[in-house]
Amino acid sequence: MIIPVVLAGGSGTRLWPLSRESCPKQFLPLLGQETMLQETLRRIGQLGDLGRPIVVCTELHRFMVAEQVRSLGLKADIILEPADLDTAPAVAVAALHAREPNHRVCLESDHGVPQDVVPRDRLHAPAQEDDPLLLVMPSDHQIQRVAAFAAAVQAGAAPALDGNLITFGITPDHPETGYGYIKPAVERPGRPLAAGEEKAGADPDFFVPNVYPVARFVEKPDAATARQYVEQGCLWNSGIFLVRASVLLDQLAQFEPEMWARMNEAHQGRIRERDFIRLKEAPFNASPARSLDRAVLERTQKALVIPLSCGWRDVGSWAALWESGEADEDGNILLGQVVSRNSRNCYGHATSRLLALLGVEDLVVVETPDAVLVTRRSCSQEVRDLVQQLKDQGLDG
Repeated sequence: MIIPVVLAGGSGTRLWPLSRESCPKQFLPLLGQETMLQETLRRIGQLGDLGRPIVVCTELHRFMVAEQVRSLGLKADIILEPADLDTAPAVAVAALHAREPNHRVCLESDHGVPQDVVPRDRLHAPAQEDDPLLLVMPSDHQIQRVAAFAAAVQAGAAPALDGNLITFGITPDHPETGYGYIKPAVERPGRPLAAGEEKAGADPDFFVPNVYPVARFVEKPDAATARQYVEQGCLWNSGIFLVRASVLLDQLAQFEPEMWARMNEAHQGRIRERDFIRLKEAPFNASPARSLDRAVLERTQKALVIPLSCGWRDVGSWAALWESGEADEDGNILLGQVVSRNSRNCYGHATSRLLALLGVEDLVVVETPDAVLVTRRSCSQEVRDLVQQLKDQGLDG
């Protein structure tokens, strides 16, 4: 059994001023009519017979998450984090919860989520119900070709059952400074399609899923280093992985024993309120804060990577939104009441007033009732630093 774990924490500061602490990007309809969280949950329904999803979020956003799950006709267990301690504690409590015998492992839907992308038995994995595979994914990613993603998950099921941590590395189409990278222990990973093999997606660079050892994980690079990584065959770190719950917890106990102890205590003291699982606050807050990459994946000897080309994008910046959208003939993406004249390759978003672009190029201009952002697209990764400066000056609530 594979249980999806959706990480819905985080503040999405690089998409300020649209994304705010009270309503971060994962709860906004950035690419269509549905929010990023809803698109993630709908994608889960397209993968086949998976278990009941676990969504991890903060206390502040619990009703927002519950309503967005309910509006899709789904049911999910929603674990509430007392504090934002990064991804490792969030995944740890999800793994502990998934091992409970009373966790319902049937994805329920009242009015249905499309199931016709892959056969319903495509992602069947014969793991024990008290030690399921966890498919961990952020709630703010775009995946355009779900069939290719499903094929990669299927390829990872067997090695994950054998006790490995399976990561999914995106084959890059350009040097990107906003992503971490994975260096496989082979040159140019991926096997091109052989004659007669069916292509699982429209991308001509799609590779049949193969599994490779991980040589190392590397942090977000500067532009020159990113170019070197792409030339060396490194992969973008998608932040999506597949692992047995017991393996994840054993690795965490080995590398982060203090975190493991605090999360276990927080889990043991949990209280369930309908679909909400409220953790014991004191031990949770006493845990170290670490990303799962730093806590486990960068230190384990069990990490394997599957190269993946599926139209993936981390919608984490205004530049990424511009790249993900459908531009007009001048390369502009204009949302809301926006007028453009002699302007090219811009992202304009107005929520409450008329916005006019005249004779400009490569800009991001975002208007909300209480703030306006104007920046070059190339600077969009720096918005996070701007938001911190605003908070330090008491200017942004």
